[in-house]
Amino acid sequence: MRPVTLTDLAAAARVLLAQPEAQRAAAMAALIARAEAADRLRRDGGRLHPAYGNGTLLAAALAHPGANPPPGDRDYLACLALAAEALVRHGAARVAGAGKTG
Repeated sequence: MRPVTLTDLAAAARVLLAQPEAQRAAAMAALIARAEAADRLRRDGGRLHPAYGNGTLLAAALAHPGANPPPGDRDYLACLALAAEALVRHGAARVAGAGKTG
């Protein structure tokens, strides 16, 4: 997955907000996986993924319907937190995995 920006984070949170609360963690994991797959295709094949774009979280999120929350919406803020926490865990797992050999 390409480096994450605040725009990526906001787009992911809007997708999560459109999901039932019980499905949001799984939806975030799926967004990360889709961005990773698109980034691999971009790096290895030199082309965009037909559904998930260029390997950014934003491109993966834009392939899904999202909600448009009002300013200060608590559920949206919770979705931002969930997305940020998932990205931190994903980054930590990638760093840990990079140190492993055979």
